[in-house]
This record gives sequence, structure tokens and C-alpha cells, in this order.
Amino acid sequence: MGVASTPLNIRVPRFTREVLHDNLNEGYWLEAPDIDGDTRPDLVGHGLHLGEIYWYRNPGWQRQLVADGFHMPIGAHYGDITGNGYPDLVVCYELYGAGGRIDDPDLQGGKIDWIENTGKHDSDTRWKRHYIGRETGMHRLRLGRFTQTRKPELMALPTVSGHHVHALVPVVLFSPNNDVRQPWDKRVIDDSHFRMIHGVEIQRNPLPGSEHLDSILLASEEGVTWLHYDEREHRFTTTHIGSGEQERFEQTGFKGSGDVGAGRIGADPHAYVVATEPFHGNTVAAYIKERPGTPVAEAAWRRIVLDVFGDPNELGEGPSHQIICADFDNDGDDEFLVALRGPYPWQGVFYYKALDIAAGVFAKWRVSSDSAARIALGDFNGDGRLDFATIAYKVDKYFHAKDAKLCLFHNDIEANPT
Repeated sequence: MGVASTPLNIRVPRFTREVLHDNLNEGYWLEAPDIDGDTRPDLVGHGLHLGEIYWYRNPGWQRQLVADGFHMPIGAHYGDITGNGYPDLVVCYELYGAGGRIDDPDLQGGKIDWIENTGKHDSDTRWKRHYIGRETGMHRLRLGRFTQTRKPELMALPTVSGHHVHALVPVVLFSPNNDVRQPWDKRVIDDSHFRMIHGVEIQRNPLPGSEHLDSILLASEEGVTWLHYDEREHRFTTTHIGSGEQERFEQTGFKGSGDVGAGRIGADPHAYVVATEPFHGNTVAAYIKERPGTPVAEAAWRRIVLDVFGDPNELGEGPSHQIICADFDNDGDDEFLVALRGPYPWQGVFYYKALDIAAGVFAKWRVSSDSAARIALGDFNGDGRLDFATIAYKVDKYFHAKDAKLCLFHNDIEANPT
């Protein structure tokens, strides 16, 4: 990336690793809600095949079974659905058919449940599951308030349809009725833009007049796209950021983008967008505004490749699985983390810091060598600095991390520049 040395005003990233759970039977998803309402983020995680969802209580990290009996739980999120002050969980499951991969979706699957957090957290009680709805190929979920602010809504995004792995997929919005414990109303909000959606991030809506709403930044075969509700026009619209990786489709069978995040620089909350590319790809790219400070919907973006982690494997896949932006050094600018599932050396977490955003220049450090399928963020020890946790990627017919772990990385970045 053309960085010969670290400027004196850059805080060098330092994180202390704590292993919370060793020798995982499986690993895939991780979130950091405050389950018990004590202001300290906890962890919730699961793999695909045991059908068990656990939460890890902070502090001490005792593991408790929340729910079981799921057939292949995959994407999840959280939010207060009942209004009792405690975060509930949403989970989609039964993505795959007998083949166990995305090219063989379960045509009757793609089911979505929410799991009720009543505030009673004794270790012997399972949480109650409530059915929301379904859509074939369901893969990613985000709870938010996308069209209004009175009640939660669920943005549900399949990765494939039942027709073909590269066919168009519908983006679906589920809304609860008066009784949130009954199936929710389903509305297809887009069925003409996206194929093979993989990464989805909830963001504040960037459209003028709609900033009080949530929106979705997503990575798909088309690259990186912002999906947002325009309250003035009462409809969902899209802003295309970039087309992603397009050069290896004949070799790998994948193109576009795999996961995505947006970073703040100074007063601009969406100064840059970063993506791993393509689906389960090996490339890290940054999208930089041609004119800094331009609103998202008006900006022209240029793509800069920051890294290529190894070559695609025999399945056409690389090691990347997630990318996430946040301010770890408390300087007002966002850094970003890239989660690599492996194998080593393309395994762990890399930390990127913008040195010259207009030129697309970033510094990079490795901050973990453990397999990372997902990263969850939070100030886990209450010291005012953002920490992160990772869960290993251990999924049949995709990748099995060796010595799979759930790890917490405590932020030890010095308060003053080095």
C-alpha cells in the first residue's frame, strides 16, 4: 500500500487476546448484544450444524444455551422486538439442501424465527421461538427501522434463489402486526437488482430528509450498493457504489463483492466504503469519493485494491468473510478490520488505518492469527475503548479451521500518539 513507515501521530494498534472457548465443534456467527441489560455487551454465537445458539455472559463468559433444534442456523441479528428493554435474537435457517452448499438451496427452507429474551437468564431456561416467515435462500438479516420509527422491521436478504445460483434474488421486508408473536407481514421491496447477496451492514440512511431511518449497505454479485428508503418519495431506492471484482469470474465462478462496511473520516460519516471481493474472495478494496465530503447519493467513487490474500482454492473461494469499520483509537476517524477464515497465513484479523483518504493510502497491521468467520464489536471491559471478538470458521463443505476458538481482543491502544 505504499506505506514505508508509521507517522508519529498514528496510534499503533495493540490488542491483548483472551480465549473464551477452545476446541469449538463448529463456528460461524457472532454478535455482541447486551443480553442481561447490565450495560456490558455479551456475546451470542453459533455454527451451522448442531442447531444450538449460545450466549456468553460478560464478565466471566459463562456459556448458556439459548435455543436448540434449529436445522442449519446461519445469519442472525438482534434488537428489542417486545419493547421490554432486552434484545431479542432473529435467526434464519434451512438455507441449504442435501448438497450443503449455496448451489443447492432448500426450496422449502429460508425460515426466520425470533427468539424472545424475557429478561430471565437462569441457565436452565430455553428462550421461546416465534416464527416470522420465510424466503428460499435466506442468508442475512438486519433488524431496524427502515420505513418508519414506530416499530422494528426486519430486512431479509437471500443469497440465492431456487432457480439458479446466479439468478436474481428478492430483498424482503418483514413487519410485525399488533401481536409480534404471530407471523409478520412480508413485502418484496426489490427483485430486480441483486444476485448472490453475501454481506449486509445496517447504516444510517444517507438520503437528505431520511437520516432518521436505517438503511442497508450490501455486497452482491453487482458489487457494493446502498439500499435506502426515500421518505419523500415513499419508496426504496438504490445508490451503486462500485462493481467489485470482475476479472476472475471465468476462473472462480464469482464476481462483485462479498462483504462491506462504511467508514467515517472527520465530519463525513460515509467518507469511504471498503469491501472484501468477490463472494468468499481474496481481495480487499476501498471505494473513495472523488470529491471528499460529497453526499453518498451524489458521489462518484473510485476503487482502489488494497490487498490480495493468496489465490482462490479449488472451489474458487478465497479466505475473506467479513469487513467492519469502527473507531478503535478514539481519534474521530474510523479504522477497519478484515476477518480471514484461513488457512494460515491468510487467517486472522488485519487492521487498516487511513493515512491519506483522498489518495486511498492505508497502513495495515495483523492483530490476530486465529481463524475469523465473524467479528463482533463492543467495549467489553468498560474502559472507553472499542474491543473486538472473533469466532472461527468451521463449516462442513466450506472450510474447517484448525483449533477453532472464540476469542476476545482487548484494546490496548495507547491514549496518546506514539
